[in-house]
Amino acid sequence: MKIDLTVNGYIIHQNKILLVQHSELDIWLPVGGHIEKNETPDQALLREIKEEVGLDVEILNKNDMPIKGNTKYNLATPFLVNVHSVKDHDHCGLFYICRALNPEQIKINKELKNFKWFVIHDLDKENIQPDVKMQCLEAFEFYRQF
Repeated sequence: MKIDLTVNGYIIHQNKILLVQHSELDIWLPVGGHIEKNETPDQALLREIKEEVGLDVEILNKNDMPIKGNTKYNLATPFLVNVHSVKDHDHCGLFYICRALNPEQIKINKELKNFKWFVIHDLDKENIQPDVKMQCLEAFEFYRQF
């Protein structure tokens, strides 16, 4: 089975979490996509979010390890890493918590059907996959630490 590396950002603003409805899959998901060649996960996440919804974000799971020796820079630590099925292949997904810097400028691209900012109690009102719902709840908990 083919496995692609992907990044996914749970973007939070004013106690709401952004989910997008994927055009092809027709399900609600966090913003994200594939990591390209010669791209770090952090770079891929920022690029995918900008391409898909036009937002600038701050990745909150930053690593505060001092930069020493051969280290060029530290990457954010995913709050979740999993393997999940997507049609005919799997994704190894790295999941991050992000804060929206320009939420009023959201504009979805053609890969997406819709977007919605969800408060916790709205997660039960839409047809959201159980894994995504559980991840949203964990993302809210993580976000509260900031």
